[in-house]
Amino acid sequence: MNTTTSLQVETPGDVADIAEIAVTAPPHGLKEFWGYFSQNRGAVMGLIIVFIIVLAALFADVIAPHSPIEQFREATLVPPVWQTGGSARFLLGTDPVGRDMLSRLIHGARLSLIIGLVSVSLSLILGIVLGLMAGYFRGLIEVAIMRLMDIMLALPSLLLAVAVVAILGPGLINAMYAIAIVMLPHYARQTRAAVIGELAKDYVSASRIAGAGTTRIMFNCVLPNCAAPLIVQATLGFSTAILDAAALGFLGLGAQPPTPEWGSMLASALEFIQSAWWVVTFPGLAILVSVLAFNLMGDGLRDALDPKLKR
Repeated sequence: MNTTTSLQVETPGDVADIAEIAVTAPPHGLKEFWGYFSQNRGAVMGLIIVFIIVLAALFADVIAPHSPIEQFREATLVPPVWQTGGSARFLLGTDPVGRDMLSRLIHGARLSLIIGLVSVSLSLILGIVLGLMAGYFRGLIEVAIMRLMDIMLALPSLLLAVAVVAILGPGLINAMYAIAIVMLPHYARQTRAAVIGELAKDYVSASRIAGAGTTRIMFNCVLPNCAAPLIVQATLGFSTAILDAAALGFLGLGAQPPTPEWGSMLASALEFIQSAWWVVTFPGLAILVSVLAFNLMGDGLRDALDPKLKR
């Protein structure tokens, strides 16, 4: 019995096609993400500013020329170095009790990032748990959780934060708890909407058929696919936390003096707004720049992580 063996010879054209396919292979996930993120110049600028703020917060003890609470009684309300009467010892001037403005701003960046990190982490964890329960179990559990979130959203965020701090007492830790409670409904509603959308997909049905339990489906199958919108919301939540912390500090319900917090710095210098513009302008600019940077970075993350917005 004769057997015939057929040999397929690749032509130069076939080799070129194979090479072209290899060249056009999908890029690495991180490289692809950076490609979409870097198309947004505002997001890149926001990322750079956030990186600078983080570095300033981490190395505040090294960068700051003075202690944020040290008072120089002989140098109260000294103007910035470029203004008449300024001193190279205090580049951005001093406040009404002689504390260095630059040092307090740098240490205030550390405090603002800590407030944002703690508040966003608490609200994100609780929001994910409540949103998963509401989106997965539905029924009475969903109605109870979402109606509670609707009641919290019906109240102005600052008013709700003030009410929580009034109950718990003024202070930095209680302000973090208040901000976390204020932001909680946003994460819960975002998680619930994403979970409901994921539960309708085939991979969830396949996991049920394969015998996966409720906990495994919720945390191993559904939650990872809901991460993209939650990451964006958490990034934007940093700016909200910084603003709310500054507002509570301005009202005297957040960080208490002499803690170098930007909102409390504004409150303590409000009466000098006309005679010493720098004691109000610089903390306000710090809040403005940091909030704007986190918002720009959040917009870039949304464009890079959402497949519908990718061009």
